Amino acid sequence: MPTLILVRHGRSTANTSGLLAGRTPGVALDERGAAQAAALPGRLADLPLAAAVSSPLQRCLETLRPLLDARPGLPLHTEDRITECDYGDWSGRKLAELNDEPLMEVVQQHPSAAAFPGGESMRGMQARAVDAVRDWNARIEAAHGPEAVYAMCSHGDIIKSLVADALGLHFDLFQRISVEPCSLTAIRYTRLRPYVVRLGDTGDFGTLAPREDGSSAADDRDAAVGGGAGGP
Repeated sequence: MPTLILVRHGRSTANTSGLLAGRTPGVALDERGAAQAAALPGRLADLPLAAAVSSPLQRCLETLRPLLDARPGLPLHTEDRITECDYGDWSGRKLAELNDEPLMEVVQQHPSAAAFPGGESMRGMQARAVDAVRDWNARIEAAHGPEAVYAMCSHGDIIKSLVADALGLHFDLFQRISVEPCSLTAIRYTRLRPYVVRLGDTGDFGTLAPREDGSSAADDRDAAVGGGAGGP
């Protein structure tokens, strides 16, 4: 079965504004996100990609654009099932104010029971994304063979949920996984099991250094809903 390269979109204007973008239209990459996207062709240069699959949201399509420009003829497919979680009434709100919502504790500690008002459940989000990957694995293998490699650009919570599935990790533990903007995660699927061979790789260890205020990522109590903005 194929190897899947999961690409989280580059840093967006919502990430830097501290907003939970969700499916809000018009959320684009910021300057750093555009630079991250521009570096993507070089990072994937050694891989003979069979196809690119993307969430239909603007920030994902913008992330893949330099890769597509560098590889004329690489087919691009959009897939609604890997679009961002439908955060419903939470969409477009400040993450700082959402931290005071009682539901946030459920999202952090018991996500399999979390459902967003006016939106979808986190469990439903994972199920649709896993179904999409399984379908695309079969489609890519049928067209390009079992050793094929393809890229899929999606969102933080979607990618974390796919990694949890690949690891056989209970969904209530998926908040322990971190994927920064424009990070690469590779999952090799086989007949018996998937193997996670890269996780949240940005090639930049600088984001692990202590911050200017003396804190580090290890001090973060909660996972950033939607995936966060990454390092400085």
